[in-house]
Amino acid sequence: MSQSSEILKTELDKLSADLTKRYEELGMRASGKWDKEKTVEVSEKGSVISGKIEGLEYTGALEGGRSPTTKKGKGDLRPAIEQWIKDKGISSEIPVKSLAYLIARKIHKDGWRRQEHGGVELISSVVTTERIDSIVNQVGIINIDVIVSGLVAELKKIAV
Repeated sequence: MSQSSEILKTELDKLSADLTKRYEELGMRASGKWDKEKTVEVSEKGSVISGKIEGLEYTGALEGGRSPTTKKGKGDLRPAIEQWIKDKGISSEIPVKSLAYLIARKIHKDGWRRQEHGGVELISSVVTTERIDSIVNQVGIINIDVIVSGLVAELKKIAV
């Protein structure tokens, strides 16, 4: 691994750690699965260096909430919500399966406005232009176009 790759890996690891810290600050932790499943990868092919941080598919909802479901068959949220209820230790007179159904129905109908439940912008509050510029400056001018394009493409996937 080249020095530039090592620097990029170190910086992406720092970003990942800061995402975890922000995740905690916003009260997003339930099972901790999002944090445990988050990965950092750096690869080198010839003189091309690339890196990415990948998270679970619901990472975008942690950034900005979730829109109402517009198409049938958009996914059954109930199993994940049942697990969330258990992980959070929520107790109710309503059985867990029924409570999960009611929550899923509400999310499908109205979406999930994260700003009403601890905050939004998990990714954008950590992965800033200044932070990306700092990483690019540390890695060096080598492959700058490739690194910036790759980071922007990956961030766009996460923030969708």
